[in-house]
Amino acid sequence: MRLFAAVMPPEEALRELGHAVDRLHRMPDADGLRWTGRPGWHFTLAFMGEVDEKLLPDLHERLGRAAHRSEEFPLRLHGGGHFGRRTLWVGAAGGLDAMRLLAERAEAAARRAGVSMDEHRSYHAHLTVARTRADTDLRPYVDALHSFEGAPWTVSRLLLVRSNLPGGGAAGAQPRYEEVGSWPLGRAATD
Repeated sequence: MRLFAAVMPPEEALRELGHAVDRLHRMPDADGLRWTGRPGWHFTLAFMGEVDEKLLPDLHERLGRAAHRSEEFPLRLHGGGHFGRRTLWVGAAGGLDAMRLLAERAEAAARRAGVSMDEHRSYHAHLTVARTRADTDLRPYVDALHSFEGAPWTVSRLLLVRSNLPGGGAAGAQPRYEEVGSWPLGRAATD
């Protein structure tokens, strides 16, 4: 199964982002982008790829420990950016150091559980809202997101999510995400 550790924004934050993304859809050439589905909007902390089911018990235990060692932190959706000319994202503000630490702990937990992880990269908090296969100037979309500022919330859970890829190659089909584990952070773990 394809797994990743994640932080999911609450419904109110997703509604705010939805309004901002709806405005982007009305921009010139927006129909050339593949917009991600709102039910799947998340911050990936550690992408694990294909994970053997026999590793799950140890992975769950280690992610639980990682969550327990990590304190809750404030976060809000903020601004936007792009990776190259093919990925448009919304950023985050607030407890970015705490989020980076949680990402590092989730990655370490996966490695220790025996998950074959890609080469370690510096964590950059982002929520992907669109992709394209062709080189595209994404700067107008980033400029439109520049002033986007979501309401703050408290990140209180670490999630393990399964990505179910669409079958049959249907145009516009999106992956479906299924929560397969959830652990409260820090103090929330003992409440």
